Amino acid sequence: MVTLTSHSPDDTVAVGAVWGRDAAAGWVIGLNGELGAGKTQLVRGLARGLGCAARVHSPTFALVNEYRGGRLPLFHLDLYRLATPEQVRAAGLEEYLFRTEGVTVVEWFERGGFQTPKNERRGPDLVSRRRWREVWIEIVSETERRIAYEDFGG
Repeated sequence: MVTLTSHSPDDTVAVGAVWGRDAAAGWVIGLNGELGAGKTQLVRGLARGLGCAARVHSPTFALVNEYRGGRLPLFHLDLYRLATPEQVRAAGLEEYLFRTEGVTVVEWFERGGFQTPKNERRGPDLVSRRRWREVWIEIVSETERRIAYEDFGG
């Protein structure tokens, strides 16, 4: 597991931008962290790194926002309003985890009940993805965040 420290929202955006420049089609990123941790800032950076000029908003009410115009499409999901894996499936959001033409980022990932190498008994099989990253963002102080992540797959 890799752990980084962000000292500002701009630092968090910069981390996401690096990830976006390195991202390949089919990549899935699951974000975990409480309200205000910086999940959407990280997604803004991903969009920037992918070359997408669109303004990134948290899709809390829409559940999913699609951003195109960059090197790869970015599919930005937010599960905050969904309480169970069954609600995620009923909303039709699982299909985004298997898209191969872009990058899928899921905020409040822990609410989806998805199967990952850390939790092999739940949900659809993501272990076989081309590349998979699970991220935990922890609030350390008003401006500081601890960003830990682990990569799986190729």
